[in-house]
Amino acid sequence: MTNVYLDDLRPCPKGFKLARSVEQCIDLMKAGPVNILSLDHDLGLGKATGYDLVKYMVEKGLYAKKEIIIHSANPIGRHLMWTLLHKHKPSHVKLSVRPQPLAFKI
Repeated sequence: MTNVYLDDLRPCPKGFKLARSVEQCIDLMKAGPVNILSLDHDLGLGKATGYDLVKYMVEKGLYAKKEIIIHSANPIGRHLMWTLLHKHKPSHVKLSVRPQPLAFKI
């Protein structure tokens, strides 16, 4: 099974496949079972958000098999994603919030 990390800026953690957009994330999820899915909310100006992905997941019944992590630093986006996932995800799927700050290079 694959682990997927959705984020437009942060580096991808070891053991995960990187998706820089909602579209890339959906493609990875459709390609085969996802064990752990880690989600950012803000994916670039004018781009689909992590919340858009969560709405798609709920509509299609497409979830990670083991765990969904919301790592977004955006508190409003994080809350929207958590609320929808908490209500609709299968009971065996763990849902956690681990906000990660953006690291800026100077």
